[in-house]
Amino acid sequence: MEERTFSRSQQHASVIGLGTWQLGADWGDVDDKEALKVLETAAETGVTFFDTADVYGDGRSEQTIAAFLSGRPDLHVMVATKMGRRVEQIPENYVLDNFRAWNDRSRRNLGVDRIDLVQLHCPPTPVYSSDEVFDALDTLVAEERIAAYGVSVETCAEALTAIARPGVASVQIILNPFRMKPLYEVLPAAREAGVGIIARVPLASGLLSGKYTKDTVFPENDHRAYNRHGESFDQGETFSGVDYATGVEAAAEFSALAPEGFTPAQLALRWIVQQPGVTTVIPGARSPEQARANASAAALPELSAETLDAIRELYERRIKEQVEARW
Repeated sequence: MEERTFSRSQQHASVIGLGTWQLGADWGDVDDKEALKVLETAAETGVTFFDTADVYGDGRSEQTIAAFLSGRPDLHVMVATKMGRRVEQIPENYVLDNFRAWNDRSRRNLGVDRIDLVQLHCPPTPVYSSDEVFDALDTLVAEERIAAYGVSVETCAEALTAIARPGVASVQIILNPFRMKPLYEVLPAAREAGVGIIARVPLASGLLSGKYTKDTVFPENDHRAYNRHGESFDQGETFSGVDYATGVEAAAEFSALAPEGFTPAQLALRWIVQQPGVTTVIPGARSPEQARANASAAALPELSAETLDAIRELYERRIKEQVEARW
């Protein structure tokens, strides 16, 4: 699979990676054996970038990745985790002592001395403007606890503030055919600065797979049930912030745009991969079959100008008004 470079850190990642939120929690029950099969399949199909966080299953996702990689010393996989969501979300908690403690825990969970990439996990907005925060992250690099650091953001404004920081290697942001605002300023700024872009929520929490209807019922422990209106964390993380009923209708139109040989999910992934400035996209997978199908999108033909135009027209007609002012 094609690999792209985080220019500032000179690290490499497959253009389609694997998001592992679903291997921890918040997407319904997870079977350990099935989780390991997902990781194995992703690696077999050329995925060399795993994204996780210390709060996914309270460390379970990190531990599952460690269990898999410990048995595969032949693999060279870049592992990115996140930190910051285990405490009250106030800027005062984003200090070096806490960073060291969180980092110690993640390194134990991952079974490594140094983590490839650590990202602040959608912290309070003032954190992005704090010199002390980024000095502390530089200290983690100097202490060889981490090889590089980045940020995971909710808004385009936060992304632009982070990109201006010289030590930031990556910005993780929601980007998909139902969230196009990052195309306008964030991706061009990242390209110019040499900052990698990690595109998350690429399928709008599954909406863009075309599998769901207005009558679909999600398990109570699935964030698509309990966070639909932002009850537990930022609403943008669930269905990209799109009203579910609107999203289902728009997703049906999106599915009809898939060229021959593409599933709707592969259409969404291929669209993201084609956006200039994207380093890697991190779809989740709950089964080996999903992991294989996601990875195969990297080898599909480029989308035509006609298809790209049709996707943008759908976004502007059905989605743009709901999301752009908020994120």
